[in-house]
Amino acid sequence: MTTMKCAARALLALAGTLATTPCLARTPNEELAFDIFKELVEINTVTATGDTAKAAEAMAARLRAAGFDARDIHVFNPASRKGNLVAKLRGTGARRPIILMAHLDVVEARREDWTTDPFTLVEKDGHYYGRGTGDDKFMAAAFVANLIRYKREGYRPERDLILVLATDEEVADRDKLGIRWLLANQRALIDAEYALNEGGGVGLDKGRPLRVSVQASEKVYANFRLEVRDAGGHSALPARTNAIYRLADGLAKLGRFDFPLQLNATTREYFRRAADLEEPKIGADMKAVAAQPPDAEAAARLSQIPRFNAQLRTTCTATMLEGGHAENALPQLARALVNCRVMPGVALEEVKATLVRVLGDDGIAVTALDEPSGSPPSPLEPAMMATIEKLAAEFWPGAPVIPVMSSGATDGAFLRSAGIPTYGHSGLSGEVTENRAHGRDERILVKSFYEGQEYLYRLVKLLAGG
Repeated sequence: MTTMKCAARALLALAGTLATTPCLARTPNEELAFDIFKELVEINTVTATGDTAKAAEAMAARLRAAGFDARDIHVFNPASRKGNLVAKLRGTGARRPIILMAHLDVVEARREDWTTDPFTLVEKDGHYYGRGTGDDKFMAAAFVANLIRYKREGYRPERDLILVLATDEEVADRDKLGIRWLLANQRALIDAEYALNEGGGVGLDKGRPLRVSVQASEKVYANFRLEVRDAGGHSALPARTNAIYRLADGLAKLGRFDFPLQLNATTREYFRRAADLEEPKIGADMKAVAAQPPDAEAAARLSQIPRFNAQLRTTCTATMLEGGHAENALPQLARALVNCRVMPGVALEEVKATLVRVLGDDGIAVTALDEPSGSPPSPLEPAMMATIEKLAAEFWPGAPVIPVMSSGATDGAFLRSAGIPTYGHSGLSGEVTENRAHGRDERILVKSFYEGQEYLYRLVKLLAGG
């Protein structure tokens, strides 16, 4: 089919009715990956309104058709329209399993905001456009396609390969229907030595490979509600106490506050390895921060740059604000939401106590709205890192492999807290200056899709042995 399409394009080009752009025929393995990718993108899996159960069943059908034993394919539906897929390619059992994990749900995308239909896979200007193309349906499609490829080849690894496609990652699985449901109800089915997940890609600088990331740690997502209540009254008779002013005073203190400097093995190695990719002054500060003990003045300078500050400490910032009930009445209530990204190993109670101390007003009630799990950093296991470095050098010569701590959140946090080390490493490359995940016109490079698929195919084989 692809060859016929290319031939037709060539005839049209000769006739002068089509621009002479190259048509690169996809290999059968690439064609399979594309078909799976297209199917996934075009199933609306928006967390609140879409159907991850349909997507999970569609991928299960692909595996059944490829000859996987039905006993090794499990679709779980913990709620209406919610689906999780767990499938296994059996190995010899000589080593413990590896989880290959991706999430099926995506954030909302409105057609009127996009230049293309977000739920139709569109190829243009060297990119694939569609909601979830990068977050996270590339990895889901690549893992499913590669498992089918392994099956067709008769490949038998030294360890089981466990595919986990989960729902509700985009809302931190707050209703416990996705990875948390699997851990609570099917732990034995997904028990593994470690997991490969989203979270670490390949950064490009105008097409040149800049760095290859391995996400070995991530911050913990936690919300707090700040609330001030007052008797209120008529606005013509203002009192010295005002709920809005009182809350505003507390928020102003929080805005000036920095949590203490805190490094872990992942962030220290990140600052050390990534230093040479920055301008000399910043690079020198990064190396000084990575030293033992870290240089306080260098840390202070880096803290002025948001992307570095997020790697140096817990952060808490106000994101929502409401107050009052009538334009001519003193406010009876003022409320703010503070979103925190907590460093691994820091207890939620400790963060709350810090907020209370910084606000310095017992009239501001502080309430934790989440029950986040721990998420200790995953160890940078030398043999695994060496394997990644060797293979990455073949695909992206000259680009260093850099451990990173994500300031966002993935399902890996729940696996880590359950004792399964997790590494975000997708093999998907993209410009470091562009990040359209969760935004309009989400897209990935066409070249990167097939390159990343092949990279994951080879990496998993190297890690699984056999």
